[in-house]
Amino acid sequence: MSFNPAPLEPFMEALLSSFLLVALGEIGDKTQLLSLALILKFRKPWPILAGVVIATLLNHGASVWFGDWLAGAIPMEWLRWILGISFIGLGLWMLIPDGDEAVDDNPRFGPFLTALVLFFIAEIGDKTQLATIALAVQFKDQFWPVLSGSTLGMVAANLPVIWLAHQFGSKQFETWAHRISAVLFVGFGVWALV
Repeated sequence: MSFNPAPLEPFMEALLSSFLLVALGEIGDKTQLLSLALILKFRKPWPILAGVVIATLLNHGASVWFGDWLAGAIPMEWLRWILGISFIGLGLWMLIPDGDEAVDDNPRFGPFLTALVLFFIAEIGDKTQLATIALAVQFKDQFWPVLSGSTLGMVAANLPVIWLAHQFGSKQFETWAHRISAVLFVGFGVWALV
């Protein structure tokens, strides 16, 4: 009996692609600024991180479902063009810095619920939500790897801010992170078109 690793390839490709694009796409994003504001406000990293994870699972879960549906509803030739142009557009969007996310001085809820609600809202229409939809289209029928990868990418990008926010305050780092992310998104778009 021989071991055939082929079934793991689409799973791992979807997982790693989703992780990398979301993690890099989130560097310098408004959700990192939101993480910073929340940690400075509440000083409770675990509930904030839990809120980020649950909000991401809900938001990106709906995105992956929608992307999967799109992949079955639109002809593959059209999808290739839509996907390629979407990734190139997301790459160019990465070059536009996000505005600050404000945290209410007198929040009604604790750190977990505040993080959950604010992150869920902040991700609606965000470039990583749109990237997650595009990834789900690209990796049709790979719901769990895309959702897991995008959620782990969100955590990877926000965890350092939650614990080490003072080290990520460099404007130069943020600028380079946006440029690298832009190149990756454009590269994925060109790859999808080719």
